[in-house]
Amino acid sequence: MNREEAWDLVCEYTTQDHLKRHMLAVEAGMIAYAKHFDEDVDKWAVVGLVHDFDYEQNPDVAVEGHPLVGAKILREKGVDEEIVRAILSHAEEVSGVKPETQMEKSLVAVDELTGFLIAVALVRPSKSILDVKLKSVKKKWKLKEFAAPVNREEIEEAAAALGKTLDEHIEIVLAGMQDRAEILGLERQEVSA
Repeated sequence: MNREEAWDLVCEYTTQDHLKRHMLAVEAGMIAYAKHFDEDVDKWAVVGLVHDFDYEQNPDVAVEGHPLVGAKILREKGVDEEIVRAILSHAEEVSGVKPETQMEKSLVAVDELTGFLIAVALVRPSKSILDVKLKSVKKKWKLKEFAAPVNREEIEEAAAALGKTLDEHIEIVLAGMQDRAEILGLERQEVSA
């Protein structure tokens, strides 16, 4: 599966813009980690992009829902089993697939963090990921009421599984998202007085 096929699949199954942005953000984080670990950027990008393609239609993370339904669809389309396994590993609690490879661990680590970084960007006057710095992320991190649904402990554990400190993890994913700010719709906006 190439990037164009992955995006077509996302668009076929997902209508909500915020879900598309999430998948694009995870793609950006996966690209950054693939480069960091000197891995297959194209494959990692596809994993990030399609990891939630079935979520809108199957919002329950369950044996009969996401991501198992998505994995079945991907297998029917002949997608590489390494990609399918990575996607299953980001919901170990229902799939039983433990993240073991760098790609699988990276997906788990990137998935939840991207939502937090988007939230930090959207509260800035410019609404731009380009204006987000590690310091501002860490400041918001301490505010439990900010982006409250984000599981900070899960992100910290996933970063550690990659051999990264939280700060290193944030910086890698943030840089990846900043590289793709325009695609994410998080470039600088004109601020009216």
